[in-house]
Amino acid sequence: MTSLTDKDRKVGAVIVAAGRSERMGGIDKLFAQINGKPLLARVVDTFQECNVVDEIVIVLGKENLERGQKMADEQGWSKVTSLCLGGARRQDSVREGLNMLKDCYWVMIHDGARPLITVDIIEKGLTEARENGTAVAAVPVKDTFKTASPGGFVHTTPLRDTLWAIQTPQVFRFSLIQQAHDEIHEDVTDDATMVEKLGHDVKLYMGSYENIKITTPEDMAFAEIILRNR
Repeated sequence: MTSLTDKDRKVGAVIVAAGRSERMGGIDKLFAQINGKPLLARVVDTFQECNVVDEIVIVLGKENLERGQKMADEQGWSKVTSLCLGGARRQDSVREGLNMLKDCYWVMIHDGARPLITVDIIEKGLTEARENGTAVAAVPVKDTFKTASPGGFVHTTPLRDTLWAIQTPQVFRFSLIQQAHDEIHEDVTDDATMVEKLGHDVKLYMGSYENIKITTPEDMAFAEIILRNR
């Protein structure tokens, strides 16, 4: 029997969109329009259009599950196999999404609130992961960062050349990220941290300064400017 090459192995994507838009001033950002298209649709459209992605799972909050299913039906996303309910924490939501994927060797985990993701960034992530087992989109920081004491006094100034702002997608061998979710139970802010806690190296690759996360209404306005300039 001929073994599968990496290019033949199935690639799944988990779009994590179970947040509550708490800093959006009462606006549900997932369905807010950005240049005439709902934010969530922009995200899923890009993964749908990407040739290396075989399957997509969307993870939503309880209040958005029905609305999300209606959007999926209207958009006709052929790669979306499941929409599922998220959990209490982001990592719980990711785990729910992982459980819905079918026979994937690679998995891409992406924030549903990053609508300016591009096919190029997705494809670069998979290329890097095939070399290293992991790949996390990131950009070098531009500002100087400082750590501070509880009283607000500077404690240290880390070397800026060593600091990166982490984005998504984050790409892993499915078996590796599944192991991380099985073994790491403390709160984390991203999946790469869980893999790091297993003692596994995590490879960063260049994302984009345009790949912003929508958290506030100001972010929405910035995203519209970026799209108009593309």
